[in-house]
Amino acid sequence: MPLPKLPTRMGAMVTSSTATVTPDAPETEIPATARNKPAAKRQTPAKDSPGVKALAPSVPEPPVLSVVASRSSPKKTRLPVSKRKLFVLDTNVLLHDSNSLFKFEEHDIFLPMMVLEELDHQKKGMSEVARNARQVSRFLDGLVSGKGQLEKGVELDALGNQEALGNLHFQTSALHAELPIELPLGKADNAILHVVHALQLAYPKREVILVSKDINMRLKARSLSLPAEDYLNDHVLDDSDLLYDGVMPLPDNFWLKHGKDVESWQQGGTTYYRVKGPLCSEFIVNEFVYLDGELPLQAQVKEVNGRSAVFATLRDYSHGKNNVWGITARNREQNFAMNLLMNPDCDFVSLLGQAGTGKTLLALASALTQTLETKRYNEIIITRATVPVGDDIGFLPGTEEEKMLPWMGALEDNLEVLHLGAGSNEMASGAGGQDWSKNSTMELIRSRIKVKSLNFMRGRTFLNKFLIIDEAQNLTPKQMKTLVTRAGPGTKIVCLGNIAQIDTPYLTEGSSGLTYVVDRFKGWPHAGHITLQRGERSRLADYASEAL
Repeated sequence: MPLPKLPTRMGAMVTSSTATVTPDAPETEIPATARNKPAAKRQTPAKDSPGVKALAPSVPEPPVLSVVASRSSPKKTRLPVSKRKLFVLDTNVLLHDSNSLFKFEEHDIFLPMMVLEELDHQKKGMSEVARNARQVSRFLDGLVSGKGQLEKGVELDALGNQEALGNLHFQTSALHAELPIELPLGKADNAILHVVHALQLAYPKREVILVSKDINMRLKARSLSLPAEDYLNDHVLDDSDLLYDGVMPLPDNFWLKHGKDVESWQQGGTTYYRVKGPLCSEFIVNEFVYLDGELPLQAQVKEVNGRSAVFATLRDYSHGKNNVWGITARNREQNFAMNLLMNPDCDFVSLLGQAGTGKTLLALASALTQTLETKRYNEIIITRATVPVGDDIGFLPGTEEEKMLPWMGALEDNLEVLHLGAGSNEMASGAGGQDWSKNSTMELIRSRIKVKSLNFMRGRTFLNKFLIIDEAQNLTPKQMKTLVTRAGPGTKIVCLGNIAQIDTPYLTEGSSGLTYVVDRFKGWPHAGHITLQRGERSRLADYASEAL
């Protein structure tokens, strides 16, 4: 039987010979892709657009159905001006996210003159806020370049941001409106509130909403009957309790439903099991599973394929013979964390947990072992966000590492534990029982550990390094991206933090950079995450964490 002709159009696809042709076949609709949500996470359905067309058969025998898929995404149309919302942005929104101008979909944005004034005051310096202020200024300059009159607004998609279908409006004239309560005019927040109230009076048929990251600003607006919302586009999760913790307890009847056709094999000293059942589709790659009871199980998910999954047994780091730089795991989650930290195939590890759960100690012990003993990495780099808990102590003298030492108290404490040996008699005898003959070893350890500042990370590339990012909950998603993208071949990155202790202004548990990377790296075969549950520092620290 002769083969049908090949399709003559690019992207065409030939079906089997049993396909039938319908002359008046309806056009197939391609579902609209999800788009970024505006401040209050509203969604507007995209206009239906045909994306697949049926073509006539190329030969009469046998019938052939050719399908050509449209290369372009469905065309989104602009809403009428009367149906658009008008969002008035506070300065802190632009300083928090320089791309926030393009995150409001089909709605309009209004920038008061006071916002431009505050942007100008914030543009100097090397901080993240200053960089965002300069980037926003460049965006605004690109949008208004070549535009004659700004009174009618500027289209936000002029720079290629196709998801932004609204217009950008500037305050081009004085807006007068009396608020129900007289507020001092010298403050920038009050000037912005006056603008919002004036816009409400000028456009009574449109919804005018203030968007601000400042809680007090939103409270003042609502007390004046002005709609106000938080900027939520950067929130990864609405509820931190939904954050992926890297561990799934198996039900008691797991083996009854999944133990029928179990396959097992060994490879490289590790035992693998292939199980089949309804729960397999809920597993995530590199997630840890455990089962207590008559047939206990502690394993890591290595592969998920529909209703089947592959488990890999773990190395027991709670046993003394498998200690890492003298440290053994004291609970189940610490053992899971050690398996991630010591796995050369796992390039990115994130550890969450409250104070005293052993995050820094486990990371540092595994880093020393793989740097000084197995020579897998040639250097340990430690950095953290320099956000003070109390008042700032001002500028510090010395080199980069000397300036960072006051922020690295946790590093020094854990180095002392690792140097003396956890649980040894030397620990119990205090400083007087220290073996000073180990000073040379301590100097060798310190020579392989470099303390770096976040301010000098941009543009660098780390080769065969073990990078520890401490207090990662104080980093923004953009800062976290800058750090993680520094990794070159052979580099491992470990992020440590506690999202309940965020000190950076305008960052929350849902918008923290640590939450961001945990959610984005979930399921990647070369990344893993564990939330440590039990504190192991001391009974005093454990009780304080619960009672205070």
